[in-house]
This record gives sequence, structure tokens and C-alpha cells, in this order.
Amino acid sequence: MKKIDEEYNKYICSPNRKLYSGGVNGEIISCIGVEIHNSRDGVIKHIKERGSGMGSSMIRFICKEHNLNSISAETDKDAVLFYANFGFRITSLGEKYPGVERFLCELDLR
Repeated sequence: MKKIDEEYNKYICSPNRKLYSGGVNGEIISCIGVEIHNSRDGVIKHIKERGSGMGSSMIRFICKEHNLNSISAETDKDAVLFYANFGFRITSLGEKYPGVERFLCELDLR
């Protein structure tokens, strides 16, 4: 719980970080957290949706809301296909942690 609180505080305290949620019938079913660099480059810090299919919609919203030139995310093997299907360029970062391959996902929007 402490790690969650620390991450949430980063969104509250940093003007470069934005946290958005989406819901149905008053229930939050998705969220996306983004950090904006150089005013026009976004980094997805967190994305979660409970099988709602809203992940792609949230990324499109972030890109339009902040008029981004590019957006990127670092992820694991479980989510890399989601980003690839959206059109992100995928680069393996190798094993950043023992036994865990990580991927850099980048999308140029210009």
C-alpha cells in the first residue's frame, strides 16, 4: 500500500503527471497515468483496465488531450502485444530484472 501511496503522491505533486480514469455506471473500470516531457512527449506510467477494452481509447484520449508528438511506455511480455496492435514500435530492453524481459514501446504521432 505504501508504494501505491507514493505513486499517487507523484501525480498530486508533479505538474507534469496526469492521472485519468474512466467508468461505467459510476464505477471506475480503467485508469491511465501519463508524464509529459518537453510539453509534447508523453510517457505512460500506469495503465489499467478491467477487460473493458478501454485501454486503446485511453491512449487516444491522452494523445489528443495533450496534443502529443510522441508517446511511450515500458512494459512486460504480458502487455507488449497490446501496444504492438495499437501501432507502437517495440524494442526489447532485455532482462532488466532477473528472469523478466522488459520492452520499450514507442509511437511517433507527428
